[in-house]
Amino acid sequence: MNQQTGKLDLTKADTAYYTAARRPEQLTLPPYNYLALTGYGSPDSKNYATSIESMYRVAYGIKGIYKQTGADFVVPKLEGLWWVDAKVESFTDAMAVPREEWHWKLLIRQPDYVTAEAAETARNQALAKFGQTSVDTSEKLHQVAFESMEEGFCVQMLHQGPFADEPITLAQIHSYIEEQGFTPTGKHHEIYLSDFRRTAPDKLRTILRQPVK
Repeated sequence: MNQQTGKLDLTKADTAYYTAARRPEQLTLPPYNYLALTGYGSPDSKNYATSIESMYRVAYGIKGIYKQTGADFVVPKLEGLWWVDAKVESFTDAMAVPREEWHWKLLIRQPDYVTAEAAETARNQALAKFGQTSVDTSEKLHQVAFESMEEGFCVQMLHQGPFADEPITLAQIHSYIEEQGFTPTGKHHEIYLSDFRRTAPDKLRTILRQPVK
């Protein structure tokens, strides 16, 4: 996407990325740029909450930089990659691992015209403004990175409802993967179409995506 006037909303400009059916489906994705922050532990932990807060502070800083140039955009949806250290044979084995042992990488996709230099500027601005708030906040802001990721060929499905019910949707995804003769190749990917901090669990909408070959 080229730099443009007006406000870019990726959820509307790239519907293939931000929509999914209520049944397993295939798609192929090119490389995209993201803000990223890697962590460990329960998604109910203070560590996880501070990480999300730090990600958004940098994301809104980038938005502010580009707004001044006439290339404003809506800060995209939060996303997350999830995995475990334990050797598992299936997704059900992974789900049985205690939440305190989960690894995650938070992601916020960036418009194509956003540069690593702009992300670094926004991070430094956030550190100057919020870095003295706490040691945890300073540490997390330092860890926010600008990365490229290409998932390629994937299977995905829309999950509606609480996160606790995700295994039901994941079972459909992985049954489809087996039926098609595919093999999972990357990390479990979630795109949070709803703000889970403000949305009732039964109203949540989450894309569950799995890279395969």
